[in-house]
Amino acid sequence: MSSTPPGGRSRRLALVLLCAGMMMIILDGTIVTVALPAVQSDLGLSASGLAWVVNAYLIAFGGLLLLAGRLGDLVGRKRVFLAGLALFTLASLLCGLATTPAMLIAARFAQGVGGALASAVSLGMIVLLFPEPRERMRAIGAYSFVGAAGASLGLVAGGVLTDALGWHWIFFVNVPIGVLAGTLAARVLVADRGIGLGRGADVLGALLVTGGLMIGVYAIVETERHGWTSARTLGTGALSLALLAAFVLRQSRAAQPLLPLRVFRSRNVSGANLVQALVVAGMFGFQFVMALYLQRVLGYEAARTGWAMFPIAAVIGVLTLFVTARLIARFGARAVLAAGLLLIAAGLTLLTQVPEDARYVPDLLVPMMLAAAGAGLALPSMAGLGMSGATEQDSGVVSGLFNTTQQIGAALGSATLLTLAAGRADGLRAQGESAAAALTGGYHLAFGIGAGLAALALIVALAVLRTEPAAPTLQPQPEPEPRRVGA
Repeated sequence: MSSTPPGGRSRRLALVLLCAGMMMIILDGTIVTVALPAVQSDLGLSASGLAWVVNAYLIAFGGLLLLAGRLGDLVGRKRVFLAGLALFTLASLLCGLATTPAMLIAARFAQGVGGALASAVSLGMIVLLFPEPRERMRAIGAYSFVGAAGASLGLVAGGVLTDALGWHWIFFVNVPIGVLAGTLAARVLVADRGIGLGRGADVLGALLVTGGLMIGVYAIVETERHGWTSARTLGTGALSLALLAAFVLRQSRAAQPLLPLRVFRSRNVSGANLVQALVVAGMFGFQFVMALYLQRVLGYEAARTGWAMFPIAAVIGVLTLFVTARLIARFGARAVLAAGLLLIAAGLTLLTQVPEDARYVPDLLVPMMLAAAGAGLALPSMAGLGMSGATEQDSGVVSGLFNTTQQIGAALGSATLLTLAAGRADGLRAQGESAAAALTGGYHLAFGIGAGLAALALIVALAVLRTEPAAPTLQPQPEPEPRRVGA
């Protein structure tokens, strides 16, 4: 952004627009989930083709976040955000118009590219807009609500739109929102020039990290079909790790690295990213597993499943928008994060005891509310700690890094928990358990692993993270004074 943040009203409007764009993108990550049966029936997709409706988006989105964040630092965050929003909106239109599986999958990949461009720079823009610590935490709270509650709202919206209007409208609804948000953002967001491509155009590094992340996400999302120990999974995983290792080596030697390794010298940047990967893996996987439990064990239809999970979004929204920033101002982000992780672990642990004939109240609602309350406390705290070690020149790449660990954690969590739950269910079915009992036993295992991930995240947080200083560490850099001709 510019060196001087805009006035209060303009900043609030800019925050609303950034969050609106992010809400649209985050919603799309889960809105497709409950519409998949209708998509498969209409387009005649195979089971593997149907999986790629989700995977094409995840691979593009997760693979390009880091590169997109650095592009924001180089050419200007406003330009990258608007370009991403425009591409996402156009791709949404093409998704809704799709008449063949290939057209839909290609458009979903384009959606992922646009989503990566827009979301990678959003958090960095918000941090620069609000340099004062208390205001910044409120703004980050709003951003965290969008990221966390958007996934739950996507399940509701997907069920309602599919039942009422058809699956095409889960994509068409993005078009007017994207056009309006893009038009207003072009006028409201302050233009920034970036530091220039010459300051960080590491083409080889970009190719290595983008290839490594895309192949890594591909390896993760394909485990449901091929398993974790198959030659395909091990081979693609090894290739991903090799490319990422080569990227790290490149960054240690490049004159203008894509991801300056100095950002990891901050305990908060390194620790918050690790904590986020763990807790998002547990929470994102928990939401997918809970949706499956409601539908496959309790027999809920799509719309009812979405509404049953709506309290998760409501609780996260109330806490992130109105409560968490005040608690952080009083007790510090580290303490609030620890409390949130404890609540997540407690809620998921309770779900390991849920029966196959559970009542929504109190068997499901109480532990869901506990986990949601924990997420409402933890997510803004992690974002604040993770961005506290950034500088203005690196805020885009640190924001992109933070979003990358979120997406990798989500992909890893959903793939791991669903695969292990399915394996456990198959084992129980072979032992003579009923279908409902076997599925419930598999989901118990998934919830238990999620609770373990939250507990591990708590240990890392207490061991590594430090409460951020009272004064903001991210200060705008002064513009150089122009040289006078003839001086």
